[in-house]
Amino acid sequence: MSIRKRAWKTSDGTVRTAWVLDYFDQHRKRRLRTFDRKQDAERFQANTRVEIGKGIHIAERESITIKQAGDLWLAECRAENLEPTTVEQYSQHLRLHIEPFMGATKLSQIGVPRVSAFRTTLREQGRSAAMVKGVLGSLGSLISAAQERGQAAHNPVRELRRTRRGKHGKAVEKRHKPKLRVGVDIPLPEEMRALVAKAKGRWKPLLMTAVVTGLRASELRGLRWEDVHLDLEGESEIHVNQRADKFRRIGSPKSASSYRTIPLAKNAAKALAEWKLICPRKREHSKDVGKLWLVFPNGAGNVELLGNIIKRGLIPTMIAAGLTVPLLNEHKRQRRDKAGKPIVKAKYTGMHALRHFFASWCINRIKDDGCELPPKVVQELLGHSTIAMTMDVYGHLFPRNDDRAELEAAAQSLFGAS
Repeated sequence: MSIRKRAWKTSDGTVRTAWVLDYFDQHRKRRLRTFDRKQDAERFQANTRVEIGKGIHIAERESITIKQAGDLWLAECRAENLEPTTVEQYSQHLRLHIEPFMGATKLSQIGVPRVSAFRTTLREQGRSAAMVKGVLGSLGSLISAAQERGQAAHNPVRELRRTRRGKHGKAVEKRHKPKLRVGVDIPLPEEMRALVAKAKGRWKPLLMTAVVTGLRASELRGLRWEDVHLDLEGESEIHVNQRADKFRRIGSPKSASSYRTIPLAKNAAKALAEWKLICPRKREHSKDVGKLWLVFPNGAGNVELLGNIIKRGLIPTMIAAGLTVPLLNEHKRQRRDKAGKPIVKAKYTGMHALRHFFASWCINRIKDDGCELPPKVVQELLGHSTIAMTMDVYGHLFPRNDDRAELEAAAQSLFGAS
């Protein structure tokens, strides 16, 4: 492996110089690489020696582009039967964010500085912090898949995360997500009572079920009558055995722990029993079609779109119940209509807010209109895969005793009375 200087005259008589690296790769194939500066050639030479020693060197001429690697990655994701929504998200990251800025770049040309510049570009183009993080994660997975195929020598996205440092070489502390706030992210009990009281038609049993069971929106949309046990004189319950994705496709729950049984309150059971008498049913002639009937379908008996539930059910009911906040303009001032009347919007705009309420309802003390359940039971009812997940999201809501007296007594015992 050697570096030599090359000089030549151009058509106008100007003398040009360059530095050529001449080497053999791990397959004993001769390679040439030209650089404008000697220090760039020496840097590449040092890196290439390491890569050849590890047997992972990829010559630039044989390297594929980010777009080509992305297409192969998506094909592998589909072949591995990943969730369609996950593949769709990866596809959007690739098509809308990665390809426009890096699609034509070869994998062999990608380094930590290039990834860092890409991250800066995304921010300057107005991508949110969450979107930048997600896109970089997809780029890292894309390159990891290329590494497994022998098409990339290293993963600069992973290296970028490892080399992020603060002052004095200390690792930058990871920023924590803000805790969910009651009355802001988590509805109050009186708000949920008002919501259910104002719910009309098919939205009343759906919203009531969501409030008292904490089912995910996908689980509500995929719920079948055969998984609902109604006993108005005894104990009713719901069994979660499937869910519906954004494309209306029925599949298994989110994880193994999502298969669960949830007790159903008597008032909710009564509302479901009344709804069952008029619920739209899929028009088929199979004698077993009753087993396939959905609890909360659209008018034709098929899977309802989440957007319809939110726009036609949740948000109008929120506004009717007075659960609103001011709609602000770009100057943070309340917007008004042509008559000068203040414009408001729904306070909680997603079905997951109802799941948050259910979790807090399970956690709260009985004297605070809650169930006062232990963390493990709350985890099982929510279908979380680990107790750590439950505590990470809702741990701050669990009741705590006043530790001041206990600490004072312990200090007195340790040091004696002052």
